[in-house]
Amino acid sequence: MAKKGNRVQVILECTEHKTSGKPGTSRYITVKNKKNTPERLELKKFNPILKKVTLHKEIK
Repeated sequence: MAKKGNRVQVILECTEHKTSGKPGTSRYITVKNKKNTPERLELKKFNPILKKVTLHKEIK
């Protein structure tokens, strides 16, 4: 039996990549506790296409 809990899998997508004009996307998959953080997650992660750390926001 699988555990039931508040942790859900979310996808983070780069916000600066769309305006750069380069092909591809930078996405990360992580988990969050939806009870403790009901708002959308925003983290600074490395974008390998732009070769710098950029802001990644949760998408649905």
